[in-house]
Amino acid sequence: MNLDDLDLFKRLDTKNFLAQIDGLPNQLNVAWNFAQTAPLANFDGLQNIVISAMGDSATGADLAAVSAAPSLRLPLSVLRGYSLPAYADEKTLVVCVSHSGNSEEVLAAFESAQKNGCKIFVISSGGELTKRAREQNIPHWTFTYDGADTMALAYPFALTLSLFARLGLIPDPSAEVAEAVRVMENSKAYIVAEMTAATNPAKRYAGQLVGRWVTIVAPEQLAPVARRWKTQINQLAKSAANFEIVPEATHNTLIGTVNPSAILNAQTMTIFMRAKSDHPRNHLRSDLMRQAFMLEGLNTDVIEARGDSLIAQIWSLILFGDYLAFYLAMAYGADPSEEEAFENLKRMLT
Repeated sequence: MNLDDLDLFKRLDTKNFLAQIDGLPNQLNVAWNFAQTAPLANFDGLQNIVISAMGDSATGADLAAVSAAPSLRLPLSVLRGYSLPAYADEKTLVVCVSHSGNSEEVLAAFESAQKNGCKIFVISSGGELTKRAREQNIPHWTFTYDGADTMALAYPFALTLSLFARLGLIPDPSAEVAEAVRVMENSKAYIVAEMTAATNPAKRYAGQLVGRWVTIVAPEQLAPVARRWKTQINQLAKSAANFEIVPEATHNTLIGTVNPSAILNAQTMTIFMRAKSDHPRNHLRSDLMRQAFMLEGLNTDVIEARGDSLIAQIWSLILFGDYLAFYLAMAYGADPSEEEAFENLKRMLT
């Protein structure tokens, strides 16, 4: 395994995912600027919000939800599935988010929202979802991204968060988004592919994960980031991973550190996420949980978020995790863009 072999990267990375990761700070900036000037209808009398999304679009929605949570006074839920909750009615804003515009679960929620008389807003790059929105004069934002769906995370995040701000549901977070872009650009200096493994922490973390089942443990406000790390490790490296959330994990996952000992001690790695925005008790719980893992002989490490605002902390970890997943794919000799298992599933569902 040579994570400094850039020629190997080029041979394996057939759709140039590395360039898309390099461009993530700019993507966030472009997406945010687009959302500030896109036309927007007025939605009055809202009592709750449901975001319908799947996969990476749902992760982007989750990131927007946790970013808005400190000031958003309306109940908000992210739906990963086909059926809207029974309470969704004419006072509900249903935000349908799908990069491709063809996610069948989101299309089903779109139809249900119409039948229930909900207010609807669509965020997509095209596809059937945008087609139906245009035909039925439903408000929508259509963005353009020339790359893979999984690498376009900034769009569902930025457009959803900007929607909340422009509707007056939260204060304008433009300063925090700008900080996130700056922090990511500064972080790239340490983790881009040209930096050798000896000085590149993302490559070092990837090296530790080879041959191990990965668990990411994060405080509640970083739960979507932990999910993103998990799904990127799955999708890019074709490797197993899961995530756990503190404080809940300290009530159960903490105890599952004994059996089967041969696998837990040698073939797992647990990464604990930390940020300055952590609740002090979650910070303590995370530290004690890691201590308990180490006393049982389990492999652990810590990743610290950068930045002052929660949004900057979130995106510093997103960028690091995308590089880590890419380097893990290279270590396994995997093409990060290959999705044969998912494509097979879609064929069987038709």
